[in-house]
Amino acid sequence: MVRPIAFLAGLGFVGVLLYSLLMGAIAYVSEPPAPTAESVYHQHPKEVSFASDGPLGKFDRQQLQRGFQVYKEVCSACHSLHQVAFRDFKDLGFTDPEVKAIAKGWATEVPSINPETGEPATRKGTPADKIPTPYANETAARAANNNALPPDLSLVSKSRHGGAAYIYSLLTGFQKQPAELIKQFPDAKTPPSLHYNPYFANLNIAMPPPLVADGQVTYSDGTKSTVDQMAKDVSAFLVWTAEPKLEARHQTGLAVVIFLLIATSLAFLSYRNIWAGVKH
Repeated sequence: MVRPIAFLAGLGFVGVLLYSLLMGAIAYVSEPPAPTAESVYHQHPKEVSFASDGPLGKFDRQQLQRGFQVYKEVCSACHSLHQVAFRDFKDLGFTDPEVKAIAKGWATEVPSINPETGEPATRKGTPADKIPTPYANETAARAANNNALPPDLSLVSKSRHGGAAYIYSLLTGFQKQPAELIKQFPDAKTPPSLHYNPYFANLNIAMPPPLVADGQVTYSDGTKSTVDQMAKDVSAFLVWTAEPKLEARHQTGLAVVIFLLIATSLAFLSYRNIWAGVKH
């Protein structure tokens, strides 16, 4: 009888690899990895619902406009939206004159070239422009944020597990580091330049709390701007930036399901009619 180890050794490299995986699995089962601060105190996103959730979800245009206002007044100072053009805001319910005013009055001007000198320059935005980034380049962004690079938010709701719920949880999750955590993991104390947030992967995030008090943004529609409301609104807005055609996709999907149900019913009735007189 061939011994298992000898058999694996006879397979060469593949045998060594299989043997290593086998030994690693046995070690993991017999001695599971020691708990870490991240594995113990990291929390999953909070339970929160949005109008766009589900296969029949639709955007709440008023909420999207409020979310855009939060992004513009709070988030745009650090985070870009380079996949979104100003003209896309017409889908939020803004009129053409309002879109032109938004583009022209944007805090960061659009990079351009001086036609007379050929030197780099900037100009006022137009509806056709993508939203300009708040920093000239990555080096400038890191220099202004303690060497942390603020991520672009265009697709953040699609690129983070939990989507809008994760964004909402992160924005409302800043808190003082628990004493129990420091007692259990003394080396996990949040550094002075970071901020404790249990919804962030490694618990400590470079971004300070962006929503610090109720009334930080004055909504044009009169909605009370609590921290919770602002977090929900900007989360809904970032769902739209990541998937602006979500409603059309849902409508197409519903139409396809209805078509398939009708086609299946007709096919079944045709089958019954054609083979009705045939003995099976």
